Amino acid sequence: MHPDRIVVEVDDKLAEQRLREVYAPLGAGHFSCPIHSNGCPKTSVPPLMVTRVNSAELIKHACNSFLALKISYANLIAEICEGLGADVDEVIKAMALDPRIGQDFLGPGLGFGGFCLPKDLQAFIRVGEKAGVNMSLLRDVEAINREQVERIVERGRRALWVLNGKRIAILGLAFKPVTDDIRFAPSLQLIKRLLEESAYIQAYDPKAMAKSKSLFPEVRFCDSALLAAERADALVIATEWEEFRRLDWESVRHVMD
Repeated sequence: MHPDRIVVEVDDKLAEQRLREVYAPLGAGHFSCPIHSNGCPKTSVPPLMVTRVNSAELIKHACNSFLALKISYANLIAEICEGLGADVDEVIKAMALDPRIGQDFLGPGLGFGGFCLPKDLQAFIRVGEKAGVNMSLLRDVEAINREQVERIVERGRRALWVLNGKRIAILGLAFKPVTDDIRFAPSLQLIKRLLEESAYIQAYDPKAMAKSKSLFPEVRFCDSALLAAERADALVIATEWEEFRRLDWESVRHVMD
């Protein structure tokens, strides 16, 4: 209900007129918002762009591909920091203070998942290659993203020597916080790899456990983060839920001992 912009794809003026009428309430703020019961926050009027159909499709693909690029770039920086002994949080924080870069989607982790970013990135690559454009930059974004789960598995081996029989806590199953969506979630790829290594998995997510249980009957799904961490040899935060930011890490360390 509060978009940054509205992109309207049309082939004729009549269609443009009709769509301007349809979206006029968003621009004027004349609508009943189901999200903010006490009234919508005051926001600027979103610009309405009128484009060709092909342009509108490319706008969506280009935006999501750029976000995917930022995530993979952050993971590339994390790998460099790990190799050189730098603090990735310090590097990313300083980068994000540059207004040309910003902090959104600039965070290292398991990589991007969900239904939009992987799909739109792949579609954009295919469209570009069909147009005769070298899309190696975005293919590298895909490759870096695929490597993240295996990097975590390798770090687990280095820390625990072997993963066979080890108890691993996974906090977060949804591909992003505040959702139960597990489509293409990196956490599920990680669980699959750890099970292949014969690790024992204890998992917790505030919303996505019901959808995950049928996929991994051998996983122990817990009612809290602390229960998932109990007697674990290692712990992975796979989804950036706010609940995990507020964890008492001394208590987590205590139950893992």
